[in-house]
Amino acid sequence: MTSASASGADVDLVIGPLLRYVSADEATIWVETNGPCTVKVTLDDGPESSADTWSVHGHHFAIVMIEGLEGGKIYPYRVELDGTECWPVDDGFPHSVIRPPSRDDRLRVTFGSCRRTAPFDEANLKELGADALAALGERMKITDATTWPDLLLFVGDQVYADNPSAEMIDKLRQLHPEDDPIGEEVHDFEEYTWLYAESWSTPEIRWVLSTLPSCMILDDHDLRDDWNSSWDWRNEIVHEPWWRDRVLGAFGSYWIYQHLGNLSAEELAADEKYLEVIAAPDEETRNRLVDDFAWRADDDPSSSRWSYYRDFGRNRLIVIDSRCSRDLDPDRRKMVDEVEWAWLVDKATQDVDHLLVGTTLPYLLLPGIHDLEGWNEATSEGAWGKLYAKLGERLRLALDLEHWAAFRNSFDDLTGLIADRAASDSPPSSVLVLSGDIHCSYTAEATLPAVEDSVTRVHQLVMSPIRNTLQRSVQLANRFFRTRGAHAVLGFLARRSGVEDPAITWGVNQGLWFTNGLMTVEIDGRSSRVVVETACVEDGLQRLVEVGTYVLSDGSAPSEAGNDAGRTELAS
Repeated sequence: MTSASASGADVDLVIGPLLRYVSADEATIWVETNGPCTVKVTLDDGPESSADTWSVHGHHFAIVMIEGLEGGKIYPYRVELDGTECWPVDDGFPHSVIRPPSRDDRLRVTFGSCRRTAPFDEANLKELGADALAALGERMKITDATTWPDLLLFVGDQVYADNPSAEMIDKLRQLHPEDDPIGEEVHDFEEYTWLYAESWSTPEIRWVLSTLPSCMILDDHDLRDDWNSSWDWRNEIVHEPWWRDRVLGAFGSYWIYQHLGNLSAEELAADEKYLEVIAAPDEETRNRLVDDFAWRADDDPSSSRWSYYRDFGRNRLIVIDSRCSRDLDPDRRKMVDEVEWAWLVDKATQDVDHLLVGTTLPYLLLPGIHDLEGWNEATSEGAWGKLYAKLGERLRLALDLEHWAAFRNSFDDLTGLIADRAASDSPPSSVLVLSGDIHCSYTAEATLPAVEDSVTRVHQLVMSPIRNTLQRSVQLANRFFRTRGAHAVLGFLARRSGVEDPAITWGVNQGLWFTNGLMTVEIDGRSSRVVVETACVEDGLQRLVEVGTYVLSDGSAPSEAGNDAGRTELAS
């Protein structure tokens, strides 16, 4: 990809432009530059807007807020740095555009998680497979904009701080001494910035992110594997000598590179920390402000909020932070603390046609895994005595037993919240939970026995990974946990440890899939469906191949709706 610096400009884009927030009349564009400058965005046949960069730890950023858009118009746009045009570039991709929505009743959300970064050469394509996000870009390049997603939702592990690419490892080895306890992982804010530059700078990805609005939420690998898995994990890791730099780098970079773009211009204008940082008199002050904020965000989760919501006409997307807002105290153990839960309840009780809930960790797991996590939580907290408690903690970390089922109080709370919405005077047509994390994809339909006559359809949709290795052991384990035998045995163990049956039942409708891919939720009025696509390489190009399209809700009563394929029960 060519750059402005090639034409002699003194300042250039390092990352971006990223189109982040788009509504019917406004948009935000995020950039990182290699020096201080004024960033101007000019829309063809539309408004122009500008913003000055602000710096943190030697890196320069700007968020340009654009107002006065008209719904339904397509705006090609250009980016200038100090008066020199640096975007678009001649890289074989179409002009980047902003597309404000024209209708309140239609929405297309494409989502997935777990994207490792590596070159698109033969060796890496063989090891990691095709990159579904790059494949989406290749298709968009040759298709009409009316067929594109309205929104990209990344539900965790956008970067891998603890498992970087081979190229990044080589760079880290040159900096870290051989006896460095952090090893081949990123260490601080500077090294986190390298991850984002590597992940978002290939031509395909850069163009997609410049053209499709995006939402993001962090999971453990954005920070470090197993982050906040348990009370014991946290009590041990906080004593590591590298811990403080890791926390400052992880949360400071996440706030700048991912979180700020989740917010609307109105929300940014009301965000006290953002306003304080951009108004600071110098970089030293900004460094201190961001570092202090990052440290407190980890030390006191109630001091910050990573969850957010977006409205799309009669539809609402709520994205839950299910990683950093946890309460790990064994006496209170919750996936989200009381402050975060109160916020979620408030945002989820609005009158909408469809309620989409983004959470990195699946709410409805394969039945056997759900039972295993319930048993593990109970025994880890002493249900079978001290010996099993120690064993349970080891299993929790070794097997990543940390999803909603492993926080049973929160699982029951979320089930109750969904049931309340389904039983309300104005129930949504669907509640769709969008998740990733587990390197296995499927759809699951749920039933709430207490409100069986509700028109609300409840589905768990899981898409993972966008691009990552797919170990054979993971495939075999997931197929086992779907079986009736696994559910029977592990369900028995869970009940013997005091775990009650949940107030919701579910079964896998479609899947399991163990291939890189994306899912797209398509909403039209009170109807919704999901398109499942997997990534492959054909004729040297990365492609998306449709696996199937499945009805989620059609606006009618449950007895009249459903998938043509029917409900798939547990395997034998």
